[in-house]
Amino acid sequence: MKYTEEHEWLEDSDGVVTVGITGHAATQLGDVVFVELPEVGRTITKGEEIVVIESVKAASDILAPLDGEIVEVNAALADNPGLVNEDAEAAWFFRMTTTTPEEMNDMMDEDGYAEFVAD
Repeated sequence: MKYTEEHEWLEDSDGVVTVGITGHAATQLGDVVFVELPEVGRTITKGEEIVVIESVKAASDILAPLDGEIVEVNAALADNPGLVNEDAEAAWFFRMTTTTPEEMNDMMDEDGYAEFVAD
């Protein structure tokens, strides 16, 4: 797994990258009450707002971590957004293919992310 400074996690499985938020981010958000997911087939650009999350504390945008295309979304989150709070890594948001897989090499590993959130 790789991690971004925006508290997203990414896991590459045979060229398909699964994206979600970290447990740390879910804790900071509080109880998630709404998740708006992107459409399958949408072309995305790194840094673009791609997911909207609303919690009892705040609304947040999840940014596209890489350039690519959405190939699947976690439809279960539409009916039960609280899954993010139950297990942030299991409650992934979307899967994508990317045109820039090498950019994942510049992201933090688990130890690097643990240091990042400890600061």
